[in-house]
Amino acid sequence: MNTKKPIILKIRCAVYTRKSTEEGLDMEFNSLDAQRESCEAYIASQKGEGWFLAPDRYDDGGFSGGNIERPALKRLMADIEAGKINVVVVYKIDRLTRSLMDFGKLVVVFEQHGVTFVSITQSFNTTTSMGRLTLNILLSFSQFERELSAERIRDKFAASKRKGMWMGGHPPLGYVVKDRKLVVEAAEAETVRNLFLRFAESGSVTLRVKEMGEAGVVGKYGRPLDKGAIYRILDHHVYIGEIAYHGEIYAGEHQGIIDRELWDKVHAILASNNRQHSGPTRVQTPAPLKGIIRCRHCDRAMKPTFTRKEGRLYRYYTCQAADKNGSNASCPLRTVVAGEIEAVVMQHVRTMLKSPEMIVQTWQVGNEEDSGVKERDVADALRRIDPIWEELFPVEQQRLVQLLIGKVEVDKRDVQVHLRTEGLDTLARELMDIGNRKEVVA
Repeated sequence: MNTKKPIILKIRCAVYTRKSTEEGLDMEFNSLDAQRESCEAYIASQKGEGWFLAPDRYDDGGFSGGNIERPALKRLMADIEAGKINVVVVYKIDRLTRSLMDFGKLVVVFEQHGVTFVSITQSFNTTTSMGRLTLNILLSFSQFERELSAERIRDKFAASKRKGMWMGGHPPLGYVVKDRKLVVEAAEAETVRNLFLRFAESGSVTLRVKEMGEAGVVGKYGRPLDKGAIYRILDHHVYIGEIAYHGEIYAGEHQGIIDRELWDKVHAILASNNRQHSGPTRVQTPAPLKGIIRCRHCDRAMKPTFTRKEGRLYRYYTCQAADKNGSNASCPLRTVVAGEIEAVVMQHVRTMLKSPEMIVQTWQVGNEEDSGVKERDVADALRRIDPIWEELFPVEQQRLVQLLIGKVEVDKRDVQVHLRTEGLDTLARELMDIGNRKEVVA
């Protein structure tokens, strides 16, 4: 009796292997080889089903399973998308990934291209609902184990910090690392000591930036010391032999560079400066161009600053490059008087709003939804900004400026104002509402 044999299709199988560390990879037979040998034996056992081993190797040695940024895995996924693979075989699920989220992304690609996933030590495949359920459970435990391991590492790190141990990273100015401990470096330590002493005398970081720049003093690895770097040094507990961690201070294993008396004096000055800068005067000081004014020379934002002399408040906008580097900055502009630049900008805006081109443009923007607003109404509304401007509170002036202006560029010779077209329609409608309310009151 003749029996018709079923047609057996070739099933191309790819073996993926991974090892988290590079330890032992130079051995003649390593962990990747062991994984691959077991997977190849499983594929051979399925020969009757048409399984055969694809020629390419997909081995990632020294790569974590916490993400999918791995060269061999990327090649495997590319070959899957190219239709070269039917089955992915691994020794254990976590060889492919330890992240449930990442595995979900991989499974989507597998299913899109009809690829089955098989783990030879955890018998299931992803073509069945039970297989997918089992896989999600196993991955959840794998991810739980990984997060638990991360928590243990964080706990160990915190315990070491509490003991005052240096836990790695770039050593601060004044120290080098020897045998995993901070050791004072004499020349750099002298720089740090002088910085604390000079700041305690003057209380000015800006003067220190200027002084150190003129003297050619640099920080770690030859980097210049700007205001930010100096503030970080003055606030670093390492210089009095302490270690700070999550708001707690612990006695360190290393030697301090300055004494407690100098530290306390410096921090009393810093606290006093902070109180002065964070007082109500600063909060209430108007700065309508904040966030939109830029120095064209340095292509940097300009921030509002102020000073008091003989009881009077003087406002400025200061280029951040100049503010950061003090008098060492090469910025030719540095600061502009706030009241003067604001007046220039507003006069520029008023002139532009009265131009026929701007009126037509605003009217067109406002009528994109066929609102029926007349061009004459828009013109009257935009001209209304002059008489009401001085009646507005500073915060409302700032809101309108931010609505109207996208950017203000300033250099030694010129001021350029870039209007926000999308804000013109909103402004026109608000001004028309004001006009209507006045008519009703009248």
